[in-house]
Amino acid sequence: MVSVSRHVLDARNLLCPMPVIRTQQTAATLAVGDVLEVRCTDPGALADIPAWCRVHGHELLDAQTHGDELVITLRIAEPSRTGC
Repeated sequence: MVSVSRHVLDARNLLCPMPVIRTQQTAATLAVGDVLEVRCTDPGALADIPAWCRVHGHELLDAQTHGDELVITLRIAEPSRTGC
C-alpha cells in the first residue's frame, strides 16, 4: 500500500503571481499522489491555480472560499513530459 502525504502551503497575503509560483515550487518537492492544500487570500488564485493544474496534469480536488481565504486542494501527478 502506498502512503499518501497531505501538505499545506500557506500562501496567504501573497499577491499574483506568487501563490502559483509557490504552488509550483512546493509541488516539485512532493511525491506523485501526495495532496497539497493551498491556503491563499489572492482572489486571482481561484482561477490561476486550477489553470496551472490543468497545464501540468495535476488533479484539482477542491476549491473553496472561507471568508477572505481560499482553500485549493490538488493531487500531485507525474511530472509533465511536455516540458510545461
